[in-house]
Amino acid sequence: MAVVVRKTGSIAGAHTLGIRCSFESRAGLGRISMAAVQESGAPSVIDRYFTRWYKTDLKNKPCEDHCILQHSNRICVITLAESHPIVQQGKKIKSINYQISANCSRLQNKVSGKSKRGGQFLTEFAPLCRIMCADGEEYTICSCIRGRLLEVNEDLITNSDLLLEKPSTEGYIAVVLPKFEESKSVTQGLLTRTEYEDIVSKRQSSTPEPC
Repeated sequence: MAVVVRKTGSIAGAHTLGIRCSFESRAGLGRISMAAVQESGAPSVIDRYFTRWYKTDLKNKPCEDHCILQHSNRICVITLAESHPIVQQGKKIKSINYQISANCSRLQNKVSGKSKRGGQFLTEFAPLCRIMCADGEEYTICSCIRGRLLEVNEDLITNSDLLLEKPSTEGYIAVVLPKFEESKSVTQGLLTRTEYEDIVSKRQSSTPEPC
């Protein structure tokens, strides 16, 4: 079945590829929902329609790795990399907080119109949320790229297990839209999949392992 991109931004027919991924919202590109559909041997929509970029050891914190899924329409989906301690160690999550400061909540973000006006502007190190784990460790998840915040994944507040079970799909953190003029340069400073795997491999062969 061919993949059809409707004016609303929906991707139809993706169930034949392994993961159904639809972008649907009042903003046209905002709301992202992903439902996993098993199909043996078929590449996933993520691998077929998104380019994976990585930011490792964010803010010099060992293994706090982020993954950025970049679509051809400029949308970037921020997720935890599979090597992030939360995912790698299967940590139990106590809470996820999108309240960044007393005056800034990512949950209050609102966008409107085709140009997505009104979205909070994010820099590379702008925090998106804070994740508190049952072992007392707290992790700050950052944007990793410059752009407008389209939305955060509110489902994580009530179902944090999605971060562990489906970090690249339903367990995504947020959706960010870079400026048009920065859409090509926004990934400068990020790692390709191959470069990322190289770093992870070197970690595993070091003694002691950094994480």
